[in-house]
Amino acid sequence: MALISKRKICKFCESPQEKIDFKNHRMLRRFVTEQGKIIPSRITGTCAKHQRELTKAIKRARNIALLPYSFDVTQSFK
Repeated sequence: MALISKRKICKFCESPQEKIDFKNHRMLRRFVTEQGKIIPSRITGTCAKHQRELTKAIKRARNIALLPYSFDVTQSFK
């Protein structure tokens, strides 16, 4: 028996009023893991075009210190 999975829909294609902006760190944080890695599009469901824009925005936000490059796990438990 084959397992049929539901196709994920790109959040940014679905609602055009939601823009990818490097200054919106709260929205970008949803696409970054606890270790600071960018979550791939096969997991988030974003299309290739928006995944490229998302990656660029996350890297810009890291560069101007809106997002950390990596999260310090030891400080989060204190």
